[in-house]
Amino acid sequence: MTEDEVKELRAVAHPVRLRILSLLTGTAMSAAEVARELHLTHANASYHLRILLESGAIVEAGEERIRGGVAKRYRYPHEDPGQPRSRITTESRIAEVRALGRELERRMTQRKPKSPNHFSDLDGWVPPEVWERVRELLMEASGLMHDHNQPPRTPGTVHVSATSWTFEMTKKARS
Repeated sequence: MTEDEVKELRAVAHPVRLRILSLLTGTAMSAAEVARELHLTHANASYHLRILLESGAIVEAGEERIRGGVAKRYRYPHEDPGQPRSRITTESRIAEVRALGRELERRMTQRKPKSPNHFSDLDGWVPPEVWERVRELLMEASGLMHDHNQPPRTPGTVHVSATSWTFEMTKKARS
């Protein structure tokens, strides 16, 4: 694995950074704001933001003057993902899945009891046209959620968790 691949892998394969990416979807925030929202130290938030910025996962979104200083603001550009990530490897995806698993465990502890929800899992065989339609629907749903994500606790919003990961498997069945 090259140095760039390791940097990219480390950037997203961490539960705190996954939370930061979600937080910066739909709004720009400074390190201090991220720290307050996620109950981190300012130094810790700055460190994670720097890692995400260096990997290209987030972008700078301006600066603001605060008490005589300048605070950079960052956002996750979900609407413009840039070039396809050609360096993605199975190893890096597995690390992302592990981080996502830890993040989903945290989210489940905050699930509102008896609220409407949906869970689905399938390792199966479907016609290609069904597979393509499912992918389109999930991409549409993901885009809708990301496009309408608001800053935390915005009046008229509900706090939600939405995760999907769908992919075509190899043709050989594993026992």
